[in-house]
Amino acid sequence: MSTLEAAPAPLSAPAEEGGARVDLRVIADLVTPGARVLDVGCGDGSLMDLLQARRGVDARGIELSQPNVNECVRRGLSVIQGDADRDLVHYPDAAFDYAILSQTIQATENPKLVLAELLRIGRRAVVSFPNFGHWSVRSSLFFKGRMPVTKSLAYSWYDTPNIHFCTIRDFVELTRELGAEVESATALDSAGQRIGMRLPWAAWNLFGAQGVFVLRRR
Repeated sequence: MSTLEAAPAPLSAPAEEGGARVDLRVIADLVTPGARVLDVGCGDGSLMDLLQARRGVDARGIELSQPNVNECVRRGLSVIQGDADRDLVHYPDAAFDYAILSQTIQATENPKLVLAELLRIGRRAVVSFPNFGHWSVRSSLFFKGRMPVTKSLAYSWYDTPNIHFCTIRDFVELTRELGAEVESATALDSAGQRIGMRLPWAAWNLFGAQGVFVLRRR
């Protein structure tokens, strides 16, 4: 059974610092200082702020929501309004050191196409997503017969923006289909703590509430 060692870089701040989402702090620790970064689906700019403060990166963002774009501009961030499913094609190859998609791939219309574009645009792609294979999700479906509501899947089935749920194993299989190399990966449990250093994918798939992957083209 295949295994993968979790990314060795430790979290550089306690969980409470700045109120930033755990996966955003993990991503910030994975990015090389001074890198050129495209944050796809950047939301209100929280990750871009964190990357600029911690890593001194040259950050650009693309975001669908106009209110979020307005908030990013208010913060002084370089963000344009755009759709990950349709507008990434306009970026040139290898234009950025990192193309980042945090907690967004499950909300895209065509996750495979979006991930392929990230790998084309960035020398590395960083993707975080909620794991639909987590034990709490399975338990809710098995014992309650209802769609789960958890910390990382916080919407009810009728108002969720998530249209393509996946598990960690699903995502790994997609990377193989695209010919991408998993350079490093981290699984976070429901408390935001890293899963053990070396475990089979099946264990990550069961106990990881979120996955954070760094990918590159082979």
